[in-house]
Amino acid sequence: MDAAAAGESDAEREAAIQQLLGIRLSIDNIDAALIHLLAERFKFTQNVGVLKAKHGLPPSDPDRERKQIARLRELALAAQLDPAFAEKWFNFVVAEVIHHHERLQSEV
Repeated sequence: MDAAAAGESDAEREAAIQQLLGIRLSIDNIDAALIHLLAERFKFTQNVGVLKAKHGLPPSDPDRERKQIARLRELALAAQLDPAFAEKWFNFVVAEVIHHHERLQSEV
């Protein structure tokens, strides 16, 4: 359906497009911030991996992971984010971290 058929003026359509562009810019900024935060997180997990490798500790810590999942699920609920999504995100990140830790253990 085109703008005229919907009873929408060209000015209303242009205003909607400008609003959409502004929202997308905010999304892009958030995505950039998330990437930078993930990079910082991985710097710290690399440090953890080095310590674990040097001291013969296992690459994963299932007890800590369970506690983190519970904590993140609560945070997600408070933030009105699907806790299942938060858990999936965490599991994805942890799998990558463990992969890095295993690689570090094989290098020691």
